[in-house]
Amino acid sequence: MLKIMLYAYHEHNYSSRGIEKACRRDINYMYLLEGKSAPDHATIARFRSLHFGQVADKYLAMTVNYLMDLGEISGKEIFIDGTKIEANANKYTFVWKKAVTKNQAKLLDKTALLVQECVETYGLREIWRGQVKEKHLGKLLKKLYKIKDEEGIEFVYGSGCRKTQLQKHIELLEEYTARLKEYSRKLEVLGDRNSYSKTDPDATFMRMKEDAMLNGQLKPAYNLQLGVDSGYISWLTLSPKPTDTTTLIPFLTGMEATLHHRYPVVVADAGYESEENYSFLEDLGITAMIKPSNFEISKTRNYKKDISRRENMPYNPDGDFYTCMNGCRLYACGIHHKKSVTGYVRKVTIYRCYECDGCPHKSECIKGRHWKTPEEERFKKLFVSRKFERQREECLERITSEEGIRLRVNRSIQAEGAFALWKEDGAFRQFLCRGQANVYAESVLMAIAQNIDNLHRRIQNGKLGTHLYEVA
Repeated sequence: MLKIMLYAYHEHNYSSRGIEKACRRDINYMYLLEGKSAPDHATIARFRSLHFGQVADKYLAMTVNYLMDLGEISGKEIFIDGTKIEANANKYTFVWKKAVTKNQAKLLDKTALLVQECVETYGLREIWRGQVKEKHLGKLLKKLYKIKDEEGIEFVYGSGCRKTQLQKHIELLEEYTARLKEYSRKLEVLGDRNSYSKTDPDATFMRMKEDAMLNGQLKPAYNLQLGVDSGYISWLTLSPKPTDTTTLIPFLTGMEATLHHRYPVVVADAGYESEENYSFLEDLGITAMIKPSNFEISKTRNYKKDISRRENMPYNPDGDFYTCMNGCRLYACGIHHKKSVTGYVRKVTIYRCYECDGCPHKSECIKGRHWKTPEEERFKKLFVSRKFERQREECLERITSEEGIRLRVNRSIQAEGAFALWKEDGAFRQFLCRGQANVYAESVLMAIAQNIDNLHRRIQNGKLGTHLYEVA
């Protein structure tokens, strides 16, 4: 069954019904079946999700280790890049975290008023604790139903029937309780994400490059991260978060725990630059070849002439101060600790100038349109992480060297070339499965099939053992 699935993905046949049809009609699939009957589409889908999905990472590691033994994978540099692939979910099934929290807060206020009204009406002071919790609502409902049984009140329904005050209170309380439980469930599914799809709760709504309507519409998708070495996919991960910054550490951690080797050099684009990623690579002794996020814009004339930027202010390490365009000094006035969404704490030094009054360059140095403080009370401030600046300078020196340029060119060819084989050549622009585990199994099948195809082409063209492309 695994051979059939890999051959099907090699032939760009991803549907379980399409694979079943090919097994009945295509002589190549019949050869792989070895005389056995064609499997049903449900059997194919069940194998992909239930059986192969549990060992997908192990099979990918086995393939990579085999290529490593053949000498096809260098094991020296890994080129990492990410792309967003649309999930198998409907477009208008979104659940937004802001909307849920907003509606939950409104409902809690309405529920508190209802509970207070019930307590005062029926004399149930022991239930009210000043806060609305599910256990308190449950106790209140039991008390109200007890009053209903004691007074022998019968609930009525339909047009022309007049409901009692007790029935109205009980029905409202049950409705509010059910809605509060629904909001709690949605927030639990959301976790630290901002959205998810009702059709596929593991998918997050992201901004896609393939925007047919050209209106910036968000679509449910997964962030696929590929690590490429010598043209082969050596590892991959799936993330429900749209940004690449927080995906590097889980990617390297999972790869190191599964593969037999550790890559000493990591090459990535500007989307992966952060102090946390730099520090993680330093602790492991891995050389970072990450392009700074301001690498391209720093070459422009406007950037170099912008006097408000810290990069254009001379820094004196002995006195620990910056010098502005007007010759005034910005001294360190405090230290601020910033905590990221992943829990990493950055140490940021605050530099401030005390001589901004009457400066002729003040409007160019202190920019902003919506200041709440008067202009005469504004002072220039810089927020600088000394550790991050050191790491960025070291990485910039590495990537601008001759070897760094060679690796950056290869990253563009190999990592982005792998996505081109997926999306353009293979027309793989949307997952067929639902759920992150099933989508991961589908991605691994695609990666193994691509590695086998790449090995076959190299054997046919006599290009075995080629690891890096030379820069012209």
